[in-house]
Amino acid sequence: MDSSTYLDMELLRFTTAGSVDDGKSTLIGRLLFDSKAIFQDQLEAIERASIKKGEEHVNLALLTDGLRAEREQGITIDVAYRYFHTPKRKFIIADTPGHIQYTRNMVTGASTANAAVILVDARHGVIEQTIRHAYIASLLRIPHVIVCVNKMDLVAFAEDTFNRIQKQFMDFSANLDIQDVRFIPISALLGDNVVDRSKNMDWYQGPTLMYLLENLYISNDNNLLDARFPVQYVIRPQVTEYHDYRGYAGRVASGTFKVGDKVKVLPSGFSSTIKQIDFGKESIESASAPQSVTMVLEDDLDLSRGGMIIPIENGINQSQDIDVMICWLSEKPMVLGGKYALKHTTNDLRCLIKEVKYKVNINTLEKDYDDKSIGLNDIACISLRTTKPLFFDAYRKNRITGSLIVIDEATNITVGAGMIQ
Repeated sequence: MDSSTYLDMELLRFTTAGSVDDGKSTLIGRLLFDSKAIFQDQLEAIERASIKKGEEHVNLALLTDGLRAEREQGITIDVAYRYFHTPKRKFIIADTPGHIQYTRNMVTGASTANAAVILVDARHGVIEQTIRHAYIASLLRIPHVIVCVNKMDLVAFAEDTFNRIQKQFMDFSANLDIQDVRFIPISALLGDNVVDRSKNMDWYQGPTLMYLLENLYISNDNNLLDARFPVQYVIRPQVTEYHDYRGYAGRVASGTFKVGDKVKVLPSGFSSTIKQIDFGKESIESASAPQSVTMVLEDDLDLSRGGMIIPIENGINQSQDIDVMICWLSEKPMVLGGKYALKHTTNDLRCLIKEVKYKVNINTLEKDYDDKSIGLNDIACISLRTTKPLFFDAYRKNRITGSLIVIDEATNITVGAGMIQ
């Protein structure tokens, strides 16, 4: 494959989630192994490790469980990112842990995903962990959810078991905001319906997991309507050749900008027209998400890092008081009335935690209006007051301009990941 074809290939990010021992790491190992995405020496190393442990099959989970503690306990602790490609697409997998105490790791791994692969053990069906993972996928607005009913070999490849689990999942997910759900019966250990079709389940006529991942339509997942360009850097070359050049560099968060478009710059609210769009050393006619470009405007306006360029007719929310669904990532509990640093697109500012509206019971998905203490892995709806107005969209409309992180000013550690309501 030549490099230009490779660079032009579409990238699909997906996250895997499931309870402990549902076989996530084995599934990823199987995907990598059957799609010929691992090297011979890696395969030989895990074959040796499997024989040493006295296992009857090659333990493909060893491909992803990179931490020694993970391999010793046979569990996944941290988010493991794996990269591979097929002739059709490039993939980044975020393998996230199943344990309740690692909810924050799942939120981290899933925040940029196009799809979530949720594993369900065919013997146990839909359990508390499944409900929690589906809720997080819904909260993070992951557009596509693929439910893999794994270990079908342990229930004699029974069709009625698969149908029962499918019904269980659909019954509770009706209350969640998930747009596209698919179900596949698999055996990650034996490879049934992962890359190759299963001979043991001829009753299943749908696609294999690999076929689905290669062919999921993801072009419409980005917000194509609301054009947003957060400014990262102002380029002013101090050379004679570009004496009057003033360019605004950044990454298109959503939508498309074209030369000649009438735009508004924030926070000043002044308007101008796009004079040129530079991509590297060449000028282009238009730029779409997620391209990184430099924009030159007809007028010299007061615009710097943290500002934003938007179409003149396309409004954006502006407020200092915002409601956020937050996942708390720190062992240090949230301080009500506490001051924190806040990062939103390219904007750095400070905020005050005004109110905890409710906490989500992550196991029953009920709202708890009484418990206002927010600690590690808790998910809650809170109100923030920022030091200056924020320009934002609701997270369900735009995952980039609708998300933010909260930072402890004393330690500079990210303590919360928020989705603006």
